[in-house]
Amino acid sequence: MAPRSEAVIIGGGPAGLMAAEVLAAAGTAVTVVERMPSVGRKLLLAGRGGLNLTHSEDLPCFLARYGTAASLLAPAIALFPPQALRGWSEGLGQPTFVGSSGRVFPVALKTSPLLRAWLARLRLLGVEFLLRHHWEGWDGAGALCLRGPDGAVRRLRPAATLLALGGASWPRLGSDGSWTATLAARDVAVTRLEAANCGVTLDWSAPFRGRFAGTPLKRIAASAGGPGLRGEAVVTETGLEGGVIYALSAALRAALASQVRDPAGAFSAAAGARVVLSLDLRPDLSEEALRARLDRPAQGQSLANFLRKTVGLAPVGIGLLREAALAEPDALGSAAAIARTIKRLDLPVLGLAPIGRAISSAGGSACEELDAGFMLRRLPGVFAAGEMLDWEAPTGGYLLQAAFATGAAAGRGMLAWLARGQT
Repeated sequence: MAPRSEAVIIGGGPAGLMAAEVLAAAGTAVTVVERMPSVGRKLLLAGRGGLNLTHSEDLPCFLARYGTAASLLAPAIALFPPQALRGWSEGLGQPTFVGSSGRVFPVALKTSPLLRAWLARLRLLGVEFLLRHHWEGWDGAGALCLRGPDGAVRRLRPAATLLALGGASWPRLGSDGSWTATLAARDVAVTRLEAANCGVTLDWSAPFRGRFAGTPLKRIAASAGGPGLRGEAVVTETGLEGGVIYALSAALRAALASQVRDPAGAFSAAAGARVVLSLDLRPDLSEEALRARLDRPAQGQSLANFLRKTVGLAPVGIGLLREAALAEPDALGSAAAIARTIKRLDLPVLGLAPIGRAISSAGGSACEELDAGFMLRRLPGVFAAGEMLDWEAPTGGYLLQAAFATGAAAGRGMLAWLARGQT
C-alpha cells in the first residue's frame, strides 16, 4: 500500500510554497514535490527585474486588472492583499518600497535573500522537499505517481493535494504545461495555454533589423484598436518587446485568434482585415504641431537630419518611418503625411512571440472547475492555485500577487478539507 502524507504540493513556485507555509504553520505535514533540482526558479528569474512583488494602487483598481477573472481572484486577494504581502516580505527580513510607478519591490531588488529566508522558515516548520520528481498523474488506486531521477516511480496517497504547476512560459524553469493533458483526461476543463505579456513578431526589412535590433524605443505610445498606452519598447530581430507591448498582448492575441494558423500552429496573416499595432512616436506633440514644424524649409538637410532636428526623432524612429514608407510610399510624401505617420505608424502583426519566451501564459484550468476553497470540483481533495488557473494580468506586480494569494487561499481550503476529515 502506498504511504500516506497529510498534504502534498506539486510545484515549488510562489503559489505552492505559500500554500505550504499556510498548511505547515497550522501543524500539517507537508511535502513539496518539484521536478527541477531546486524550487523558486521562476521567482528567481523575476528577480532579474528587481522582483516586482505587487502594486500599491487601491484594491478596486488593482482587482480590475484581472478582467473577467476578478470574480475568482478577488476573495483570495482580499484575504491576502498587497499590504499583507509586503508585511510577509518584511517578516522575512526583506522590507519593501513603492517605486515611482506605484510598483512594489523589496529594498534588496532581488529574489535570492527573500527566497533563502523563506525556505529556511518552511524547513523550520517541517516542510519536506522532494526534488527532481516529475508528477505523472494518478494510478488506478488514486495514488500520485512521481517519477524520480532514477526513473523509478514513487507513489503517495495524501489526504489533500495541491496542484501548483504553473503555466507554460519559460518551460526550462520547470512549468511546461504538460499537466493539461493529465487534467483533461480526468474531465477537468482546461483552456488552451497561450502566450501573455509577450512580444509581437513583425516583418522588418533586413536593413532595419540589422541596424536596430536591440535598440530601445523610448517615450512612445502604442495601441491595438483601442486607447493608446504610453511606455517603452525594444526592437528585436523578429519584432518588438517591452512593457507597452506586453500590455497590449491580450488585445493582440484576441485579434489574431480570428486569423489563420499555419500547420505549426503559429499565427499568420489572413486575407481580409489585418491585425495592426499602431505606434505614436511623439505622443507629447499633436499632429498639428508636428505638421507646423515639418512645414519649415529643410534648407538642404537630409530627411534624417531634418526629422532629428525638427521633431526630435531618434535614428530608430526615423528607421521606422522608412519601414512604413516601404509599404506606403506616400507616408513620407509631404509634411502632413510625415506628421500623420509619426502619430500613427501602423505595423501589421504577424503573430505573438512564442509562449516559451513569454513572461506569463493565458489559459489553464477553467475557473468554474473550482469551488470557493480552490478545490477542483471533479477531483475531491485535489486543489489548484497559481498560474495554472485560467487568469491573466499585466505586469506590474499583479502576476505575483495573484500567485501568492491563490496559494494562500488553496492552503486555507486544504486545511478546511482536512479538518472535515475528508479523504
